[in-house]
Amino acid sequence: MPLARRVLAEHRRLVVPLAIALVVNVCVYALLVYPLSERVANVEQRNAAAEQSLAAAKGDFGQANGTLTGKDRASTELTSFYKDVLPPDLSGARRMTQLRLKQIARESGLRFERDAYKPVVQRDSALTKLEISMVLAGSYANMRTFIHELETSPEFVVIDNVALAEGADGGSLVVTLELSTFYRAGA
Repeated sequence: MPLARRVLAEHRRLVVPLAIALVVNVCVYALLVYPLSERVANVEQRNAAAEQSLAAAKGDFGQANGTLTGKDRASTELTSFYKDVLPPDLSGARRMTQLRLKQIARESGLRFERDAYKPVVQRDSALTKLEISMVLAGSYANMRTFIHELETSPEFVVIDNVALAEGADGGSLVVTLELSTFYRAGA
């Protein structure tokens, strides 16, 4: 240790300013640099969290916008369906189905026996259901053709039930079809 005291005594002018500079540097680091580096790290974490929140918000916005666009498209298609596909009233529904069903039966080689139409009011609905019961006679192949033609026709007719029975003459089949279509209630 006497060597250290001797160096200190001989180079006091140089050692004292270096020691003061070292103490000042440690104090500046402890009081300024370290707290600022912690703040910067906190800001970077907040920026990363904000970027994640922004990405999530953009995803939610895109999903909500897609839902809104889909809802608008569905509303437009529903309005078009009501306007262009469904008949406006009971007489329109009967005209659309009565003539067309008999025509498809004749083209399919089936014999028309009888039909019955009954409107059924649907509770809390803008539509009224028109139930159609139709009895036709002919071969099985002709009945398949009739059903295929009915399903591919542009008219909105739903097949609710099909009942096959053997005809009185023993050769032909009798099919009883329960069909339905809809029209706008109160139109």
